[in-house]
Amino acid sequence: MTTGKGSSAAAKQGISFFERYLTVWVALCIVAGIVLGKVAPGFAQALDGMAIYVNDAPVISIPIAVCLFFMMYPIMVKIDFGEVLKAGKAVRPVGITLIINWAIKPFTMYAIASFFLGTLFLTFIGPDAVDYVKMPFGMNLDVGVEYGSGKVVLVEGVKMLEVPLWRSYLAGCILLGIAPCTAMVLVWGFLAKGNDGHTLVMVAINSLTMLVLYGVLGGFLLGVGKLPVPWQALLLSIGVYVALPLVAGYLSRKWLIASKGETWFREKFLHVLTPVTITALLATLVLLFSFKGETILNNPLTILWIAIPLLIQTLVIFALGYILSKAMGLTYENAAPTAMIGASNHFEVAIATATMLYGLSSGAALATVVGVLIEVPLMLLLVKFCLKTQNWFPHDSPSESAGK
Repeated sequence: MTTGKGSSAAAKQGISFFERYLTVWVALCIVAGIVLGKVAPGFAQALDGMAIYVNDAPVISIPIAVCLFFMMYPIMVKIDFGEVLKAGKAVRPVGITLIINWAIKPFTMYAIASFFLGTLFLTFIGPDAVDYVKMPFGMNLDVGVEYGSGKVVLVEGVKMLEVPLWRSYLAGCILLGIAPCTAMVLVWGFLAKGNDGHTLVMVAINSLTMLVLYGVLGGFLLGVGKLPVPWQALLLSIGVYVALPLVAGYLSRKWLIASKGETWFREKFLHVLTPVTITALLATLVLLFSFKGETILNNPLTILWIAIPLLIQTLVIFALGYILSKAMGLTYENAAPTAMIGASNHFEVAIATATMLYGLSSGAALATVVGVLIEVPLMLLLVKFCLKTQNWFPHDSPSESAGK
């Protein structure tokens, strides 16, 4: 979800070694987390126990909140919202992207994930398998009370909500489906030889749109999926994981450029921040898999059951964006990023929200991590597809703008 002149310059250097092999690092974190859970099971639990409690239920894990802030801040500090003003010059691609991201993608994700996890793969996941997630934030329910598809139970003296495991996975998929654009979307657009200006505009617009629609769509779809989340929990999640780093990024960007200059900001400061997001992400994943290792070892195909609907969703949304771009007469330079912006997910926000709402050890958090696992190789394949099919579209001349 990066944007701004600095991020554009970074994208033109191509995908870095660290980013290119992100799937490998995620896989290594899975192994490291599982080993940690076996060798020192109390370590991650002790860290997650350092939490802010409301009504005897853990709401925010302090170590994870700190880690996730450093995951989000480097993304937000790169955003130059001045680019949003350029959106008026590209009405068609911007319109297609907004419709796909906010009017179509969340609902296709729900439908596809619900069908595969709740019907086709239910036997493999386990019809009676359950997950223990955090109590709904701000609610003090008695043990035995039913809430949505779950029931309040005591787990080691702490109130938790016992829910069907497949619905917990579904919640994670929903949170991915309503989080458009990742920190690497500018890289995908550059590698596909797309219009950098259009990508810059769209990620900035999606950042602002997310502040309003993420909670609305999340609350609605999670409720439909019988894992309702109180509005105050979603507002807190948006505030902590989107608004706070967004404001911190905006203010620090403005101050640093004013005091140090834009050249120093782009070439020095952003260079230092480049690995911070992924490092914070990987540290979070190690903790997550230290909790979920037992589940994976008992059912090693768990990741596959989650990955299949996520993969199908990505391909469906990409195809829809590409086809609509063709039908609307977009040039290739606008069509490629339009399709890929919709296909990619802002997995940092999804992981952060799943962790806050349901807990680090929840199936929802695991599902969002599977999104990270498949995104890099899949998006690289879509980049290659775009390059091979660019003759399907007319092309901009070098002097033409994003508004054509």
